[in-house]
Amino acid sequence: MFDRLNAYRIMWVLVFFDLPTDTKQDRKNYARFRKDMLTDGFQMFQFSIYMRHCSSKENADGHIKWVKKKLPEKGHVGIMCITDKQFGMMEIFRGHEVVPIEAPPQQLELF
Repeated sequence: MFDRLNAYRIMWVLVFFDLPTDTKQDRKNYARFRKDMLTDGFQMFQFSIYMRHCSSKENADGHIKWVKKKLPEKGHVGIMCITDKQFGMMEIFRGHEVVPIEAPPQQLELF
């Protein structure tokens, strides 16, 4: 039971992307990919960097597989998976001020 709440088992999936926006079709593909990310529960961390909290490595693997299915034909996409412990050690700044890291969302597990 307690193993499921371990900060080394809970994962964050980060998706970094740089997609072309030269043509109307490129912009449409960019918007579709971004919308798909939001639909799957990712939230914007910075422009072209989206993240998603996952309750386990297995859950993270499922979302990574889903992102791979949605990859656009052009552009660069990177996917990184880190533990909640690693995510919690990140320092975020706005100017010279440290910004506190938001607490992960509370998720109800039914199984």
